[in-house]
Amino acid sequence: MGIIKLTNIRTFSFHGCLEEEAKIGSNYRVDLTIKTNLEPSAKTDELTDTVDYVDLNRIVVEEMAIRAKLLEHVAKRIIDRVLKELKMVTKIEVEVTKLNPPIGGDVEGVTIIMKQKR
Repeated sequence: MGIIKLTNIRTFSFHGCLEEEAKIGSNYRVDLTIKTNLEPSAKTDELTDTVDYVDLNRIVVEEMAIRAKLLEHVAKRIIDRVLKELKMVTKIEVEVTKLNPPIGGDVEGVTIIMKQKR
């Protein structure tokens, strides 16, 4: 087994329960960790024998572009698509962080973390 991590994927998205969030948007950070068997690609040096992190990034960016009220909903969509489209993934963990959330305090970010196994 092995791990592939994409860290600090940055997007500008329009998630949130407040109508203002849907209009003005906010900065987000997504961290993605997947487990897969890296032995075949380590031996063959072929991209077709591993999970392409370009595909992982594409899925994150596409799902972050679809508005949701809750970060949990966005994270679940990312998880579902990765497991559906990338059959070599055996486990996934997604962290979605809303940077500078409008919660009436000096908070750098709010993060939700979700995990799922195949």
